[in-house]
Amino acid sequence: MAEERTLKELLAGNTREGLLYEPMPDDWVRCYACGHRCKIGPGKDGICRVRFNRGGKLFVPWGYAAGVALDPVEKKPFFHAYPGSQALSFGMLGCDYHCPYCQNWVTSQALRDPEAISPPQFFTPEQFIDTALRSKARIVTSTYNEPLITSEWAVEIFKLAKSVGLVTSYVSNGNGTPEVLEYIKPWVDLYKVDLKGFRQKEYQQLGGVLQNVLDTIKTLHGMGTWVEIVTLTIPGFNDSNEELTDIANFIKSVSPDIPWHVTAFHQDYKMTDPDPTPVKTLIRAAEIGYRSGLRYVYAGNRPGEVGKYENTFCRGCGATVIERNGFHVVNNKLQQGGCFKCGTKIPGRWG
Repeated sequence: MAEERTLKELLAGNTREGLLYEPMPDDWVRCYACGHRCKIGPGKDGICRVRFNRGGKLFVPWGYAAGVALDPVEKKPFFHAYPGSQALSFGMLGCDYHCPYCQNWVTSQALRDPEAISPPQFFTPEQFIDTALRSKARIVTSTYNEPLITSEWAVEIFKLAKSVGLVTSYVSNGNGTPEVLEYIKPWVDLYKVDLKGFRQKEYQQLGGVLQNVLDTIKTLHGMGTWVEIVTLTIPGFNDSNEELTDIANFIKSVSPDIPWHVTAFHQDYKMTDPDPTPVKTLIRAAEIGYRSGLRYVYAGNRPGEVGKYENTFCRGCGATVIERNGFHVVNNKLQQGGCFKCGTKIPGRWG
């Protein structure tokens, strides 16, 4: 507990008053950064543990990252945005969910799990963007923890990023509110949503509400933000034909052009029971997506094992437009945002 208090005290000194809240009587506040809409009393934290009430004002994380890394944009994963480009990613601490299989739990569960320790690195937006430019990154990404709960800091970085021509992105659980989505709208170009299943019973186990995520996906698409959706396909949790079909049908109802990534689970954090997702399950999920009318479905986390389901095809003539192996682009035949063979446009952000 001593380490937790020390980390909390350290983070409390790297905050600013937030924008995504409203004051309430008796020095309470209501936070709008995520779908929990926490009502927070004086001296208390929200569910995320990193947004807190100090004297009737909501203070939020500022000026640090718990992780910074340069990755291919395909790792986020975005398959329909700037293929082969590098993304400089940063994450902070805290999350509004508590997924037992979280692969970034050392950052997301900080202040909630004493085993989750990821020392912060302190920097200014100018220092981060300078690093991105020197690294020849084309994209900057808020990820690793839940970016919605640290949106004020992300927007501060993204304003500077866009002023020098960089692309901006969120990798998020999608537990949004209309207020936070409107706030980030001018500053976030690409948005990956984790749609973790299609049953509220599952979402309740993770600490979320399914309907919030569905509303976020519809709102983002309606605002013109480029959206890609990922479902980590977990044996016995969300991999039935019925549930995968429900997910695919929902995505199609928003737009058949939204890419859907069905990715392989492996044991992590507190979930050690199911075996890793078999390749045949990923292929079954991808085929369900295509049969349901989606135009771009990908199977991930098993590089070189899922055949054609790593590639992008022209929906007009069937030609392979982008060939991949894992996060590596093997061959990109896209021409002016369309098929090299018949000219059919491929939805995405191609620059």
